[in-house]
Amino acid sequence: MNRSIVVIGSGIAGLATAIRLQQAGNLVHVYEANDYYGGKISEFIMGDFRFDAGPSLFTMPQFIEELFDLCEVPMEQYFAYEKKEIICKYYYEDGTRFTAYADKENYIKKAALTFNEEENSIRAYLASSKKKYDVTKNLFLNKSLHKAKTYLSLDTLKGIVAMPTLGIHRNLNQENEKFFKNPLLVQLFNRYATYNGSSPFLTPGIMSLIPHLENHYGTFVPKGGMISITNSLVSLAEKLGVQLHLNSKVNRILIDDSNKAEGVIVENKKIFSDIVVSNMDVVPTYRKLLKGYPAPEKVLRQERSSSALIFYWGINRNFEELDLHNIFFANNYDREFKNIFDKQTIGDDVTVYLNITAKDIPEDAPSGCENWFVMVNAPGNMDQDWDEIIKRTRANIIKKLSNQLGEEIGPLIVSESILDPRSIESRTQSYQGSLYGAASNNQFAAFLRHPNFSSRFENLYFCGGSVHPGGGIPLCLLSAKITSELILYDK
Repeated sequence: MNRSIVVIGSGIAGLATAIRLQQAGNLVHVYEANDYYGGKISEFIMGDFRFDAGPSLFTMPQFIEELFDLCEVPMEQYFAYEKKEIICKYYYEDGTRFTAYADKENYIKKAALTFNEEENSIRAYLASSKKKYDVTKNLFLNKSLHKAKTYLSLDTLKGIVAMPTLGIHRNLNQENEKFFKNPLLVQLFNRYATYNGSSPFLTPGIMSLIPHLENHYGTFVPKGGMISITNSLVSLAEKLGVQLHLNSKVNRILIDDSNKAEGVIVENKKIFSDIVVSNMDVVPTYRKLLKGYPAPEKVLRQERSSSALIFYWGINRNFEELDLHNIFFANNYDREFKNIFDKQTIGDDVTVYLNITAKDIPEDAPSGCENWFVMVNAPGNMDQDWDEIIKRTRANIIKKLSNQLGEEIGPLIVSESILDPRSIESRTQSYQGSLYGAASNNQFAAFLRHPNFSSRFENLYFCGGSVHPGGGIPLCLLSAKITSELILYDK
């Protein structure tokens, strides 16, 4: 039977959920409060420069392909991408430079030479990363952790039995120190904790599975920029008949007397439906859209992931030594994360991520210029003095990049825009401006994330980075799949 379904929010998980449910024969409406689709995956133009506003790393494109295959629509008509030969370029304070190549053997040989490590140690680490992913993916990534039947499959039971051997009782830094002597290489693999907004000195060692996703599957450049991911899914949704509504803020989720979700209120108009799916962060979903109803306070009060402070700079120069993805490491990584998670501030010694899409999409910047997306990890918005933090951090970033690149960066900045945790929170409704929902700073974090369904309200579901399995493009797409399958098949 066709059902009417409302999806709140057009982030990538909301769009993917709408596509899956519409393709299955339902009637889906997506309501978006902003005047653009995509949530964090958006873009903006600043003079002659184009910028991807949010996520800048594209991995595991098979999850996009899966949506088009499901709908029997040729993906190449809507979306195209190319694999990068270089994953990332790394810069250290002591002058060490490392180019991480996508070719696995080249990566291993270059890393062994640069960091004076044994090739077999690096090979063993990557094999361990693959093992962690293979053993746990069916438990953590592909199914709901909050349904009893998940734990009845053989693969899941194998994952649970193997967990004590997968580093769950060590933090990521300790896990990496098991394999490597050089603290610079440990720091390189520690940075993968930031892929879920956590600290490598707190998140469990099982998170060392993340490098496998990058080193095995590779990194990619969508033609037209990251915004083309959003645009392609919007086009696919429209082709299927999904009804998309911009500038349509949902004010409330309607709950009937039997505790069933029966629709939403959009701009003071009641919209009735059989199913409601919230792609909105779970905290404002409960605090704003379900105000007055009991909320799962323990889940909502979990520590949030890190946020970001981003400077978008139009640079009046080409830097041939830079690539699409570049990392300039802090000298003291432990202190950097203590500042973020313990002191809720940004210290003076920061790791700088520099993304330049003009390296692969020349039209993103004028000839002889580059569009710099300059990001540092930041705490969530807790009413800090952000103006002071931004001013101080900007100066520290310019000093760091100038020293590393051998040229004063400040005079090269011809245009600038800034995104901080306050604006991330206001634009995307991500509580405290967190990028990945709850942090993964303890060994049980994966089990404590909000489920993809409501245990209190029938016909109410959730998708996106604030619920299982987590934030980031691949996990948000998996969230959409899990949520859709719960709606379609979990009777």
